[in-house]
Amino acid sequence: MEAKVLNITLFVSLILGIIIVYFFVSIIRYHRRYVKLQREKIFAEITIRENERKRIAGDLHDSLGPLLSAVKLNISSVEVESAADREVLEKTGRYLDEIIGSMRRISHDLLPSTLERKGLLEAIREFLLQVKNKQSVNIQLYVVKEITVPKEKEIHIFRMIQEIVHNTIKHAHAHNLQIGFSEEGGHLLCLTKDDGEGFDKEKVLSSSHGLGLRSLESRCEILNGVLTLDSSPGGGTNYFIKIPV
Repeated sequence: MEAKVLNITLFVSLILGIIIVYFFVSIIRYHRRYVKLQREKIFAEITIRENERKRIAGDLHDSLGPLLSAVKLNISSVEVESAADREVLEKTGRYLDEIIGSMRRISHDLLPSTLERKGLLEAIREFLLQVKNKQSVNIQLYVVKEITVPKEKEIHIFRMIQEIVHNTIKHAHAHNLQIGFSEEGGHLLCLTKDDGEGFDKEKVLSSSHGLGLRSLESRCEILNGVLTLDSSPGGGTNYFIKIPV
């Protein structure tokens, strides 16, 4: 009788063990599937956003730009005798120059042409030069080893650097920002370091100000990379990015 009870107990324990194992395996599979779907969703959203930026940049450059230039040319060719009328035309021409310049800057921000023509590092150099001409922050770029990045990954890495620089200027109020690039073991390595105010990562992520940081993490994730952030209030901010290329 005792042997029969023992056998039943063992059998029930075995069944419960199988159920528990199956339960945990199902949870793990569900979690992996959920993570994969989330990654695909994020990738699709970012891809759509970049394609839309590319379309708008193309429209500004190929359609609106030549049209405004033609308008300015026509205005410049108008001959008037009145000094007041000439002043109005000259002022209109200056306004058109400002509009054309703003449109070119917007088009470049949406899709840097240098990225398409000369690659990632040259696009970053050009972007940092533009920032330094407008901002007081001292930005230094170091390339320890030249990197080769697949075309489909360049735009994401460029956007990540843009986001880090904008965060440094807008939120960190840093005086100095160092950005270093290298390639090791088939991976792109990027380290940035600023002397700004720093922040509490968990606190920022839980607020609306964490959108930029979440965007960085999302882009790094879809590239199968790793983003490490080291920051504390008053201690500056360091980003380390490692992406397979």
